Amino acid sequence: MDPNWNDNLPIYRQLRDRVVAMILEGVLKDGDALPSVRNVAAEYRLNPLTVLKGYQELVDENLVEKKRGRGMFVMDGARVELLKDERRRFLEDEWPLVLERISRLGLSVADLVSVAEGGSSDNGEGENK
Repeated sequence: MDPNWNDNLPIYRQLRDRVVAMILEGVLKDGDALPSVRNVAAEYRLNPLTVLKGYQELVDENLVEKKRGRGMFVMDGARVELLKDERRRFLEDEWPLVLERISRLGLSVADLVSVAEGGSSDNGEGENK
């Protein structure tokens, strides 16, 4: 986890988001234990209640389960559910904005494919191909 916190979101939310990213990236897999609240708090100089609040959000979202006396563990299927939610959020919230910008810039599918394959970008004239 990155120890640099920004001022845009509460730290507990940033911590939650970082654990989600670790699950999506496969760093944490189904059944893996999360680092203990005490260890995270000590390592990043956070209040243990802040760490616990971030972890509790994951529990509330059914991504992590508490095992009394043992810690918190990634739920089976957490990555699959996260991917489904992230894809839906991207397609509903972000993709329309991307499409609008692509259209406004006059980019074609060929332009986008060319750049994705390592080719050069449009010559700057903004013509559709």
